[in-house]
Amino acid sequence: MTRPVATRQRLPLALLLPAGLGLFFLVLPLLGLLARAPWTTLPRRLAEPGVLTALRLSLETATLATLLCVALGVPLAWLLARVEFPGRRLVRALVTVPLVLPPVVGGVALLLVFGRRGLLGSWLDAAFGVTLPFTTPGVVLAEAFVAMPFLVIAVEGALRGADRRYEEAAATLGAGRWTTFTHVTLPLVAPGVAAGAVLCWARALGEFGATITFAGNYPGRTQTMPLAVYLALETDLQAAIVLSLILLTVSVTILAGLRDRWVGTP
Repeated sequence: MTRPVATRQRLPLALLLPAGLGLFFLVLPLLGLLARAPWTTLPRRLAEPGVLTALRLSLETATLATLLCVALGVPLAWLLARVEFPGRRLVRALVTVPLVLPPVVGGVALLLVFGRRGLLGSWLDAAFGVTLPFTTPGVVLAEAFVAMPFLVIAVEGALRGADRRYEEAAATLGAGRWTTFTHVTLPLVAPGVAAGAVLCWARALGEFGATITFAGNYPGRTQTMPLAVYLALETDLQAAIVLSLILLTVSVTILAGLRDRWVGTP
């Protein structure tokens, strides 16, 4: 049996030019950042306590926000993908609103709900003494609010594309709904969950508007890397470049590593 000979696909020039321009448009600002980086003073600037504190806080809050999004977003995605109920399209639209909503508006909305005089914040303060605005948990909440749609969309798409015959076979063999979900459904959509979590983490890491509006900009408590970049940009351009370079390096490293290992992207 002879193997089919692979034909070499010709590059369509009509698409090659705009594709090259698009790549150039995306890469050029990153090259500009690398070109203007103060490489001679970089080790000293990286060792500054404020830089390490902001980086640690960013990694911690982005990870916690991602865990919160996974815990709440996976069941929500399953509900949207597998359950028919009135108003499902409206619910799906509301879930994706943070994608197009200006982050500052999201921060204001969080303040109106979780602030000391907010719809839930006043009750949390009176009943439990819990105050979320301008705290580290407030940063996690703001990041989760803007990042969760990325997870829900990815997991819902994976659920819709999964072969439901495995779930039906598990139900036929006597498995309950929870057992089927945990032992069959989740392993089937694990790549989609991983992809959504990676995108969610990256979005949370770079969140700025909702964070500064809802949590403020307090070093060591709410000042994440994007906020530190904004503050440094007003006083020290080279410090802002260094912070941006760190954020870029961490984002690219994590995204590339996680996608290759868990999502299987070549």
